[in-house]
Amino acid sequence: MINFKRLFLIITCVLAVYLEVFSFNLRNSYAMSEGTLKIQEATEVIEEILRIPEKGIPPALLRNAEGIAIIPGVVKIGFVLGGRHGKGIIMIRNENGQWTNPAFVSITGGSLGWQIGAKSTDIILVFKTKKSVTNIMKGKFTLGADAAVAAGPVGRTAGAATDAQLKAEIYSYSRSRGLFAGVSLDGSAISIDYDSNIEYYGERGGSVKWIFSGSSPKRPEIRKLHELLEKHARP
Repeated sequence: MINFKRLFLIITCVLAVYLEVFSFNLRNSYAMSEGTLKIQEATEVIEEILRIPEKGIPPALLRNAEGIAIIPGVVKIGFVLGGRHGKGIIMIRNENGQWTNPAFVSITGGSLGWQIGAKSTDIILVFKTKKSVTNIMKGKFTLGADAAVAAGPVGRTAGAATDAQLKAEIYSYSRSRGLFAGVSLDGSAISIDYDSNIEYYGERGGSVKWIFSGSSPKRPEIRKLHELLEKHARP
């Protein structure tokens, strides 16, 4: 004779275990997809800019860059002070001149080259020196204070550099409403987004040094970004 009470308990336990596993996988899937989406957005931004070198970052500048940060969709965070905030990625060159895996970062600061009527703007930072990229290893640095920053030149050739550009360790750019230009970002803070790094890479993602070391996993979306930069920014 079937013991319905015992059968009910067994089914309930099985369903509870199934739901817990499903919930765990769903949480992990969401965390992974959030990081993947940010990398894909960053890839689209830099791909569109590199598509027209006459109106983008000078190729020679990219070839000699020690690092690059791409922060898509920076948005307003206040109407009085006009602050902005956004999340993106940063990559540096390793000792062999190859691009590392991306670490997730955030930017918080002033006007960030806002175009009137624009809902968001994309920010790109090109790091010219090794010193400028080591600042990010500290977890947070302020543009203009910890590293000299200047609006970057635009076009296939950089042309005559201004005094500020000659002294700059980082060139900054913004794109909003289809317009791409160098922009001043003095006072803006760049911070490592430790939570996003851990969500994407796992617990070891809490170490930026580990992410940049080459030991972190290279997923398909990262490979696509690497291929793009290797094509347009090979030393």
